[in-house]
Amino acid sequence: MSTTKSSVKQASIISDFKEITKIRLSVSVVFSALAGYLLGAIEVDLYTLVLLAFGGYFMVGASNAFNQIIEKDLDALMDRTKNRPIPAGRMSVRSAFIIASLFTILGIVVLYIINERTAMYGAISIFLYTCVYTPLKTRTPLAVFVGAIPGAIPFMLGWVAARNDFGIEPGTLFALQFFWQFPHFWAIGWFLFEDYKKGGFYMLPTGKRDKGTAVQTIMYTIWTILVSIVPVFGVTGDLKLSIVAAIIVFALGLFMLYYAFELFKKRTSKAARQLMLASVSYITLLQIVYVADKFIR
Repeated sequence: MSTTKSSVKQASIISDFKEITKIRLSVSVVFSALAGYLLGAIEVDLYTLVLLAFGGYFMVGASNAFNQIIEKDLDALMDRTKNRPIPAGRMSVRSAFIIASLFTILGIVVLYIINERTAMYGAISIFLYTCVYTPLKTRTPLAVFVGAIPGAIPFMLGWVAARNDFGIEPGTLFALQFFWQFPHFWAIGWFLFEDYKKGGFYMLPTGKRDKGTAVQTIMYTIWTILVSIVPVFGVTGDLKLSIVAAIIVFALGLFMLYYAFELFKKRTSKAARQLMLASVSYITLLQIVYVADKFIR
Protein backbone atom coordinates (compact mmCIF):
# COMPACT_ATOMS: atom_id res chain seq x y z
CA MET A 1 0.00 0.00 0.00
CA SER A 2 2.83 2.37 0.91
CA THR A 3 4.61 1.59 -2.38
CA THR A 4 1.41 2.27 -4.33
CA LYS A 5 0.90 5.65 -2.63
CA SER A 6 4.52 6.55 -3.30
CA SER A 7 4.17 5.65 -6.98
CA VAL A 8 0.98 7.69 -7.30
CA LYS A 9 2.67 10.69 -5.64
CA GLN A 10 5.68 10.43 -7.96
CA ALA A 11 3.39 10.22 -10.98
CA SER A 12 1.53 13.31 -9.77
CA ILE A 13 4.78 15.25 -9.31
CA ILE A 14 5.94 14.34 -12.81
CA SER A 15 2.54 15.25 -14.24
CA ASP A 16 2.58 18.64 -12.48
CA PHE A 17 6.12 19.29 -13.69
CA LYS A 18 4.99 18.61 -17.26
CA GLU A 19 2.01 20.90 -16.76
CA ILE A 20 3.92 23.81 -15.23
CA THR A 21 6.41 23.76 -18.13
CA LYS A 22 3.70 22.88 -20.71
CA ILE A 23 5.72 20.04 -22.13
CA ARG A 24 3.68 19.59 -25.33
CA LEU A 25 4.03 23.26 -26.24
CA SER A 26 7.71 23.15 -25.29
CA VAL A 27 8.31 20.15 -27.56
CA SER A 28 6.62 21.91 -30.49
CA VAL A 29 8.84 24.96 -29.91
CA VAL A 30 11.94 22.77 -29.76
CA PHE A 31 10.82 21.17 -33.04
CA SER A 32 10.70 24.64 -34.66
CA ALA A 33 14.13 25.54 -33.33
CA LEU A 34 15.66 22.28 -34.58
CA ALA A 35 14.06 22.81 -38.00
CA GLY A 36 15.60 26.30 -38.13
CA TYR A 37 18.99 24.85 -37.18
CA LEU A 38 18.86 22.20 -39.89
CA LEU A 39 17.98 24.88 -42.44
CA GLY A 40 20.91 27.04 -41.38
CA ALA A 41 23.55 24.39 -40.71
CA ILE A 42 26.32 24.02 -43.27
CA GLU A 43 27.32 20.84 -41.45
CA VAL A 44 24.99 19.35 -38.87
CA ASP A 45 26.63 19.14 -35.46
CA LEU A 46 24.88 16.69 -33.12
CA TYR A 47 26.30 18.36 -30.00
CA THR A 48 24.83 21.74 -30.99
CA LEU A 49 21.54 20.07 -31.90
CA VAL A 50 21.28 18.52 -28.42
CA LEU A 51 22.20 21.82 -26.72
CA LEU A 52 19.56 23.63 -28.77
CA ALA A 53 16.91 21.06 -27.84
CA PHE A 54 17.61 21.34 -24.11
CA GLY A 55 18.14 25.11 -24.20
CA GLY A 56 14.92 25.59 -26.13
CA TYR A 57 12.97 23.43 -23.69
CA PHE A 58 14.39 25.31 -20.69
CA MET A 59 13.57 28.64 -22.33
CA VAL A 60 9.92 27.78 -23.05
CA GLY A 61 9.47 25.92 -19.78
CA ALA A 62 10.68 28.97 -17.84
CA SER A 63 8.31 31.29 -19.71
CA ASN A 64 5.35 28.99 -19.09
CA ALA A 65 6.14 28.58 -15.39
CA PHE A 66 6.46 32.35 -14.86
CA ASN A 67 3.23 32.83 -16.78
CA GLN A 68 1.35 30.42 -14.52
CA ILE A 69 2.71 32.13 -11.41
CA ILE A 70 1.54 35.54 -12.60
CA GLU A 71 -1.86 34.27 -13.74
CA LYS A 72 -2.55 31.86 -10.89
CA ASP A 73 -5.63 33.74 -9.63
CA LEU A 74 -7.06 34.16 -13.13
CA ASP A 75 -6.34 30.52 -14.00
CA ALA A 76 -8.52 29.50 -11.05
CA LEU A 77 -11.50 31.24 -12.71
CA MET A 78 -11.31 29.39 -16.05
CA ASP A 79 -12.38 25.81 -16.74
CA ARG A 80 -9.42 25.27 -19.07
CA THR A 81 -6.81 26.22 -16.45
CA LYS A 82 -8.34 25.75 -12.99
CA ASN A 83 -6.74 22.31 -12.63
CA ARG A 84 -3.22 23.57 -13.27
CA PRO A 85 -0.76 22.78 -10.43
CA ILE A 86 -0.79 26.20 -8.72
CA PRO A 87 -4.51 27.11 -8.74
CA ALA A 88 -5.37 23.49 -7.85
CA GLY A 89 -3.05 23.70 -4.83
CA ARG A 90 -0.76 20.85 -5.87
CA MET A 91 2.27 23.12 -6.29
CA SER A 92 3.28 26.20 -4.31
CA VAL A 93 4.22 29.49 -5.95
CA ARG A 94 7.66 29.12 -4.34
CA SER A 95 8.25 25.73 -6.00
CA ALA A 96 7.06 27.05 -9.36
CA PHE A 97 9.32 30.10 -9.02
CA ILE A 98 12.33 27.88 -8.28
CA ILE A 99 11.60 25.82 -11.40
CA ALA A 100 11.10 28.94 -13.54
CA SER A 101 14.29 30.59 -12.25
CA LEU A 102 16.37 27.43 -12.63
CA PHE A 103 15.07 26.89 -16.17
CA THR A 104 15.86 30.52 -17.06
CA ILE A 105 19.45 30.18 -15.89
CA LEU A 106 19.93 26.77 -17.50
CA GLY A 107 18.32 27.91 -20.75
CA ILE A 108 20.49 30.99 -21.13
CA VAL A 109 23.68 29.13 -20.14
CA VAL A 110 23.03 26.21 -22.50
CA LEU A 111 22.18 28.54 -25.39
CA TYR A 112 25.25 30.67 -24.61
CA ILE A 113 27.42 27.58 -25.03
CA ILE A 114 26.15 27.49 -28.63
CA ASN A 115 26.82 31.20 -29.17
CA GLU A 116 26.05 34.53 -27.52
CA ARG A 117 23.42 35.63 -30.07
CA THR A 118 21.34 32.51 -29.48
CA ALA A 119 21.42 33.16 -25.73
CA MET A 120 20.48 36.82 -26.25
CA TYR A 121 17.40 35.97 -28.35
CA GLY A 122 16.44 33.28 -25.86
CA ALA A 123 16.61 35.80 -23.01
CA ILE A 124 14.59 38.34 -25.02
CA SER A 125 11.94 35.70 -25.62
CA ILE A 126 11.55 34.92 -21.91
CA PHE A 127 11.43 38.63 -21.02
CA LEU A 128 8.81 39.54 -23.64
CA TYR A 129 6.58 36.56 -22.88
CA THR A 130 6.72 36.98 -19.11
CA CYS A 131 7.04 40.72 -18.54
CA VAL A 132 5.16 42.20 -21.51
CA TYR A 133 2.81 39.69 -23.14
CA THR A 134 1.43 38.13 -19.94
CA PRO A 135 0.45 41.43 -18.22
CA LEU A 136 -1.06 42.80 -21.46
CA LYS A 137 -3.44 39.84 -21.93
CA THR A 138 -5.97 41.38 -19.53
CA ARG A 139 -5.57 44.90 -20.91
CA THR A 140 -5.59 44.90 -24.69
CA PRO A 141 -5.99 42.63 -27.76
CA LEU A 142 -2.56 43.97 -28.82
CA ALA A 143 -1.16 41.39 -26.40
CA VAL A 144 -1.40 38.88 -29.26
CA PHE A 145 0.89 41.10 -31.36
CA VAL A 146 3.44 41.26 -28.54
CA GLY A 147 3.12 37.53 -27.85
CA ALA A 148 3.72 36.77 -31.52
CA ILE A 149 7.28 38.09 -31.17
CA PRO A 150 8.59 35.51 -28.64
CA GLY A 151 6.35 32.96 -30.36
CA ALA A 152 8.18 33.55 -33.66
CA ILE A 153 11.71 33.49 -32.21
CA PRO A 154 12.30 29.69 -32.01
CA PHE A 155 12.24 29.06 -35.80
CA MET A 156 14.81 31.78 -36.45
CA LEU A 157 16.71 30.91 -33.25
CA GLY A 158 17.75 27.63 -34.82
CA TRP A 159 19.30 29.43 -37.79
CA VAL A 160 21.14 31.82 -35.47
CA ALA A 161 22.43 28.81 -33.50
CA ALA A 162 23.79 27.35 -36.74
CA ARG A 163 25.32 30.54 -38.20
CA ASN A 164 25.83 32.89 -35.20
CA ASP A 165 24.41 35.63 -37.38
CA PHE A 166 21.10 37.42 -38.00
CA GLY A 167 20.27 38.32 -41.59
CA ILE A 168 17.58 37.95 -44.23
CA GLU A 169 17.33 34.18 -43.72
CA PRO A 170 16.40 34.05 -40.01
CA GLY A 171 14.44 37.27 -40.55
CA THR A 172 12.27 35.44 -43.10
CA LEU A 173 11.77 32.48 -40.76
CA PHE A 174 10.80 34.91 -38.01
CA ALA A 175 8.31 36.74 -40.27
CA LEU A 176 6.74 33.48 -41.37
CA GLN A 177 6.06 32.23 -37.86
CA PHE A 178 5.16 35.74 -36.68
CA PHE A 179 2.27 36.12 -39.15
CA TRP A 180 1.18 32.52 -38.52
CA GLN A 181 0.66 33.28 -34.82
CA PHE A 182 -2.34 35.53 -35.49
CA PRO A 183 -4.79 33.12 -37.17
CA HIS A 184 -3.59 30.39 -34.81
CA PHE A 185 -4.21 32.30 -31.56
CA TRP A 186 -7.30 34.09 -32.79
CA ALA A 187 -8.80 30.70 -33.57
CA ILE A 188 -8.02 29.59 -30.01
CA GLY A 189 -9.36 32.89 -28.65
CA TRP A 190 -12.55 32.32 -30.63
CA PHE A 191 -13.53 28.84 -29.43
CA LEU A 192 -12.35 29.58 -25.88
CA PHE A 193 -13.96 33.03 -25.87
CA GLU A 194 -16.33 32.41 -22.96
CA ASP A 195 -13.65 30.79 -20.83
CA TYR A 196 -11.14 33.57 -21.54
CA LYS A 197 -13.87 36.06 -20.65
CA LYS A 198 -14.02 34.61 -17.12
CA GLY A 199 -10.35 35.46 -16.67
CA GLY A 200 -10.68 38.87 -18.29
CA PHE A 201 -8.43 38.03 -21.25
CA TYR A 202 -8.71 40.00 -24.50
CA MET A 203 -7.50 37.73 -27.28
CA LEU A 204 -9.56 38.69 -30.34
CA PRO A 205 -8.62 41.82 -32.36
CA THR A 206 -12.10 43.37 -32.17
CA GLY A 207 -12.83 41.92 -28.74
CA LYS A 208 -15.73 39.98 -30.28
CA ARG A 209 -16.41 36.83 -32.28
CA ASP A 210 -17.53 38.89 -35.26
CA LYS A 211 -16.94 39.41 -38.97
CA GLY A 212 -14.12 41.87 -38.26
CA THR A 213 -12.12 39.27 -36.38
CA ALA A 214 -12.79 36.68 -39.09
CA VAL A 215 -11.64 39.08 -41.84
CA GLN A 216 -8.40 39.85 -40.02
CA THR A 217 -7.83 36.13 -39.55
CA ILE A 218 -8.11 35.64 -43.32
CA MET A 219 -5.75 38.55 -44.03
CA TYR A 220 -3.03 37.29 -41.71
CA THR A 221 -3.38 33.79 -43.14
CA ILE A 222 -2.77 35.25 -46.61
CA TRP A 223 0.30 37.11 -45.33
CA THR A 224 1.58 33.85 -43.85
CA ILE A 225 1.19 32.06 -47.19
CA LEU A 226 2.93 34.85 -49.12
CA VAL A 227 5.92 34.93 -46.77
CA SER A 228 6.18 31.13 -46.85
CA ILE A 229 6.86 31.04 -50.61
CA VAL A 230 9.20 34.05 -50.79
CA PRO A 231 12.37 31.86 -50.64
CA VAL A 232 11.49 30.30 -54.03
CA PHE A 233 12.27 33.65 -55.71
CA GLY A 234 15.92 33.60 -54.57
CA VAL A 235 15.73 36.83 -52.57
CA THR A 236 16.35 35.36 -49.12
CA GLY A 237 20.05 34.59 -49.24
CA ASP A 238 20.96 31.03 -48.30
CA LEU A 239 17.35 30.21 -47.41
CA LYS A 240 16.08 28.67 -50.62
CA LEU A 241 13.05 26.71 -51.72
CA SER A 242 12.60 24.61 -54.86
CA ILE A 243 9.58 25.12 -57.11
CA VAL A 244 8.15 21.73 -56.09
CA ALA A 245 8.53 22.54 -52.39
CA ALA A 246 7.01 25.99 -52.91
CA ILE A 247 3.96 24.42 -54.58
CA ILE A 248 3.55 22.01 -51.66
CA VAL A 249 3.90 24.85 -49.12
CA PHE A 250 1.42 26.96 -51.09
CA ALA A 251 -1.06 24.06 -51.13
CA LEU A 252 -0.68 23.68 -47.37
CA GLY A 253 -1.37 27.37 -47.03
CA LEU A 254 -4.54 27.09 -49.11
CA PHE A 255 -5.67 24.26 -46.83
CA MET A 256 -5.32 26.60 -43.84
CA LEU A 257 -6.92 29.48 -45.74
CA TYR A 258 -9.94 27.31 -46.51
CA TYR A 259 -10.61 26.93 -42.79
CA ALA A 260 -10.10 30.65 -42.27
CA PHE A 261 -12.87 31.29 -44.81
CA GLU A 262 -14.99 28.64 -43.09
CA LEU A 263 -14.65 30.62 -39.89
CA PHE A 264 -15.74 33.76 -41.75
CA LYS A 265 -18.80 31.98 -43.18
CA LYS A 266 -19.92 30.04 -40.11
CA ARG A 267 -18.44 32.00 -37.21
CA THR A 268 -18.80 29.02 -34.87
CA SER A 269 -16.56 27.52 -32.20
CA LYS A 270 -16.33 24.33 -34.25
CA ALA A 271 -15.02 26.25 -37.27
CA ALA A 272 -12.48 28.05 -35.06
CA ARG A 273 -11.27 24.76 -33.59
CA GLN A 274 -10.86 23.32 -37.10
CA LEU A 275 -8.81 26.37 -38.10
CA MET A 276 -6.61 25.95 -35.03
CA LEU A 277 -5.94 22.30 -35.90
CA ALA A 278 -5.30 23.23 -39.53
CA SER A 279 -2.81 25.91 -38.43
CA VAL A 280 -0.87 23.45 -36.28
CA SER A 281 -0.73 20.97 -39.16
CA TYR A 282 0.34 23.75 -41.52
CA ILE A 283 3.32 25.03 -39.53
CA THR A 284 4.53 21.52 -38.68
CA LEU A 285 4.33 20.23 -42.25
CA LEU A 286 5.81 23.45 -43.63
CA GLN A 287 8.90 23.07 -41.46
CA ILE A 288 9.26 19.45 -42.52
CA VAL A 289 8.96 20.42 -46.20
CA TYR A 290 11.51 23.24 -45.81
CA VAL A 291 14.04 20.92 -44.18
CA ALA A 292 13.41 17.98 -46.54
CA ASP A 293 13.73 20.29 -49.54
CA LYS A 294 17.13 21.52 -48.39
CA PHE A 295 18.58 18.02 -48.04
CA ILE A 296 16.91 16.56 -51.15
CA ARG A 297 17.56 19.51 -53.45
